[in-house]
Amino acid sequence: MSAAETAVLLALGVALGAATGSFIASIAIRWPRGESVVAGRSRCESCGGALRAWELVPLLSFAAQRGRCRRCGAEIGGASLAVELSAALIGIVALLAHPLPLAIVTAALGWWLLLIALLDLEHHWLPDRLTLPLIPLGFVAAWAGFGPALEERAAGAAIGWAALAMIAWLYRQLRGREGMGSGDPKLFAAVGAWAGAFQLPFILLGAGLLGLAAVALMKLRGEEVSAASPLPLGTLLALTAWPVWLLAAA
Repeated sequence: MSAAETAVLLALGVALGAATGSFIASIAIRWPRGESVVAGRSRCESCGGALRAWELVPLLSFAAQRGRCRRCGAEIGGASLAVELSAALIGIVALLAHPLPLAIVTAALGWWLLLIALLDLEHHWLPDRLTLPLIPLGFVAAWAGFGPALEERAAGAAIGWAALAMIAWLYRQLRGREGMGSGDPKLFAAVGAWAGAFQLPFILLGAGLLGLAAVALMKLRGEEVSAASPLPLGTLLALTAWPVWLLAAA
């Protein structure tokens, strides 16, 4: 592939990723509120003014408006910008790591996991409508020849669910309270359906290390941390699973 073709592909990855990231950010805001994710116009969170099309261009609108609403002057939160940048980065990395059409599958998985990570981080919520479809989609990807074999992925789905369900049961028996949400085993099953059974220990280890880093950061910021402090395991699993998929599918 020539340098010009590579540049075009990367530009496409950025554009498509940023646009997808804008949609992901909108879903993460609207869905937990019970609002439609496709109907209704986007509005300023401060003054409620409807946003025009040119105010919704991913990345560029934020820069052009200098991070402020043009009507009320309120500062626009940087969360949506961060999501757009993250999704654009996913698009770039997918195109650099894998050839087409595998790169499209990799990017789509990354964007899906990004939404899951956001919802669990902000709301400690892992909707079945996001986690469960990943299982059959993982099997379809295996049938299409992308990534680990179907048998390994079927085993990964079963082992992933059983492992976290067993840990949750043991914790409940020993401590007398819930220590894990019901969505976490389903997400780990979905992760197993993509990365395969042999990658599950590395994903769980990576999630644990990220969790330790998060706890250390909380302590550095002066936050009180105890055994009862909630950590979004789904977010940690999603953030770890995608890099592992990059390597497993190569």
